[in-house]
Amino acid sequence: MIFDEFSIKTLIRPVPDFPKPGVIFRDITPLFQSPRALRMVADSFIQRYVEAEFSHIGAMDARGFLIGSIIAYELNKPLVLFRKQGKLPADVLSEGYQTEYGEAFLEVHSDSLCEGDSVLIFDDLIATGGTLIAAANLVRRMRATVFEAAAIIDLPELGGSQKLQDAGIPTFTLTAFALDDH
Repeated sequence: MIFDEFSIKTLIRPVPDFPKPGVIFRDITPLFQSPRALRMVADSFIQRYVEAEFSHIGAMDARGFLIGSIIAYELNKPLVLFRKQGKLPADVLSEGYQTEYGEAFLEVHSDSLCEGDSVLIFDDLIATGGTLIAAANLVRRMRATVFEAAAIIDLPELGGSQKLQDAGIPTFTLTAFALDDH
């Protein structure tokens, strides 16, 4: 199946002034309601990573879980969950970061990874890069490495992809939106 960026972009709904005035939220819910579009997204990631050398897939709470779990299943890789603070039941490592809306904390089970592991980390989009950089820091604290950060959407004007690249983390996204794209 050939990836069609235009049809994917048309299924990402802009929601103005959510969660606060001046923000255009990129809602991927319609994309997940289309079996064809979801298959195109998943197949695009699978084709990119099917022969890549990494050991685990990390998925960000919560929308990153959607695509990350599909790719982990299809590539037969262990899935590591990076959760919002207070959601994991066992011993965790925690990392604070800044979001577009304030400070937050990301947590992961402290026994999720070990030295020598390599992780492909997934989220639904890259905005300021805070969540993925926090995840990368947690991966490194477990003495593993980040293979790449992947997302469906990049919002390049918010600088997250550049911050990830400046931190030595390669990035890949299927599509990008300018801040004024509707």
